[in-house]
Amino acid sequence: MAGRRRLLPCVGLGLLAVLCWVWVSFASLSGDQLHLEVLDVADLGAFQPQSALSDMEFASVASYRGPGNSDRRSNRELPILLWWSGGLFPHFPGDTERIDCATSSCLVTSNRKVQRYKRTASIIFYGTDFRAYEAPLPRLRHQTWALFHEESPMNNYILSHGPGIRLFNYTATFRRESDYPLTLQWLPSLEYLLEPVAVSLEEKNRLRREGLAPVLYMQSHCDVPSDRDRYVHELMKYIEVDSYGKCLNNRPLPEHLEDTATATGEEPGFMNFVARYKFHLALENGICPDYITEKLWRPLHQGCVPVYRGSPVVADWMPNDHSVVIIDGFPSPKALADFLKRLDENDDEYVRYLEFKNPKRITNTRLLEGLETREWGVNDMSKPNYLNGFECYVCDQVNARLAAERAYRKDPKRNQPLQPKLASNSHMGCPLPSPGYGDVKDLPADDGWLQIWPQDYWQSLDQAEGLESLIRHNESDPSLLWKHIQSIAVSRARGKH
Repeated sequence: MAGRRRLLPCVGLGLLAVLCWVWVSFASLSGDQLHLEVLDVADLGAFQPQSALSDMEFASVASYRGPGNSDRRSNRELPILLWWSGGLFPHFPGDTERIDCATSSCLVTSNRKVQRYKRTASIIFYGTDFRAYEAPLPRLRHQTWALFHEESPMNNYILSHGPGIRLFNYTATFRRESDYPLTLQWLPSLEYLLEPVAVSLEEKNRLRREGLAPVLYMQSHCDVPSDRDRYVHELMKYIEVDSYGKCLNNRPLPEHLEDTATATGEEPGFMNFVARYKFHLALENGICPDYITEKLWRPLHQGCVPVYRGSPVVADWMPNDHSVVIIDGFPSPKALADFLKRLDENDDEYVRYLEFKNPKRITNTRLLEGLETREWGVNDMSKPNYLNGFECYVCDQVNARLAAERAYRKDPKRNQPLQPKLASNSHMGCPLPSPGYGDVKDLPADDGWLQIWPQDYWQSLDQAEGLESLIRHNESDPSLLWKHIQSIAVSRARGKH
């Protein structure tokens, strides 16, 4: 995924001040406050997310107080947010910090010792790292659960089923319907789209005459739910495709690019190499509404035409209605190949797909408003990153809930109890994987994709239902998950579930 340089804290006196402040903040959690009953759950160690977060620029928000924040409580009085995936804790140094958000303040920590503490008001999970058999049980009535999941649906299909997503009260996902949407996470800015074409059409045509294929395919992650290789393999029967990486490889990479890790960043040598192609096959590894990655935005940035399959509603986010070739708009790979050949041979038609490089030709108001109004930034130090932004969203939500509960207890006749907030299937809700080409009923029983992804999808539903049952029965041992799954299966077989 996109490489982003990690922002180190300020040096000199600034670093000394931060270290001292964090030590004081942590010290405010006195020994008796941290002396808690701890769940007998194995330490998972530091989690290494394979995503944009790997090199995210983490900026401390502790020194910033939102314009509506008049919270003067001491650290001892603040609610606590626990990051369950400690390796994703967006603060440095230490494992505990005070955050002052738009309207309120909280303590955030990755120290699991506070899991059962009465002040721990919410637990934040990273979706890729969430496992039903490792969930923090019993789930305490006073705690909410928050989900951060910007990654592929293939990483955890538990979240694509109603019983799984309904476990969470607050969400930040790629879906626009989530509480804190991350749909445009892979698009740094409007200026990124408006960058001049990297390789002119004249140069692309010259390279075509010298034998360069019109279409590029570069993948090294082959066995994925979208089954993209099956489609590309069929497409290659009808049009020339230069395929690099490990999937359907028919061309060697230049020696200086043989480390395909460069394909996850924007290293100049790699970018110059792929920019030579007129068309980029841009097929996501999973199919889900609003799941859109750099596979779409990077070709647009370079002035190449993406040939896209992924989000079925991708047209909602395109610069205009003539900038992306959508695979699912064609009845067959042959029909798509014929269309690409015509574009390859017709310069006037081809350049129409690049007209969005003129700001006046970006006509999609949803895209423009989405970039303008998002409160988080990508490599933009004037805004918080989306990890810090989401934890502040959770902090403000938690404090609002606690305030409403206090008001209700104080005067139930004048104040209504706050209704619990639950995520819905629209916050994730990705469909059952289907073959990249052809009908599932026509696949042989020993097909590798068939043996993995449909089964994973339905087994994830079993685990979601099992965890829901564990919570409903107030179990404290997550290893009982399999017993509950079996009980549900027996009930279903008897027509009782």
